[in-house]
Amino acid sequence: MAFDSHTIVEGTFDALYGLEVTSAQDGEVRGRVPVREDLKQPAGLVHGGVFASIAEALASLATYVAVAPEGKVAMGLANATSFVRPMTGGEIRAVARVRHRGRTTWIWDVECADDRDRVCALTRMTIAVRDAPGG
Repeated sequence: MAFDSHTIVEGTFDALYGLEVTSAQDGEVRGRVPVREDLKQPAGLVHGGVFASIAEALASLATYVAVAPEGKVAMGLANATSFVRPMTGGEIRAVARVRHRGRTTWIWDVECADDRDRVCALTRMTIAVRDAPGG
């Protein structure tokens, strides 16, 4: 898989919370999200859904890029996120690494860290791979 770093397509949910893909290669993709006030829960911490969304977006995108030439699509099937350390500001830095490349599922491990490279959330992401509609 290879594609240039870019901001996720405008008008999507990922663009709404500010995900930017910063690097991608076969089996690993990285992204970042600047922390904004509207991404926080009332207690002032980054909402857990932001971490889960980053993991699903990176794993789904990377899987899709790999399987699309075969007429396949990729979408999130399961997302198990554990929150390790709270974040209140700075930038979320995420790295997704593929662990399993199956015919119908791929599994990714995703780490989200803060500006000081302290892990804040860990996600095991399962991606479904299916035939593209109409294809």
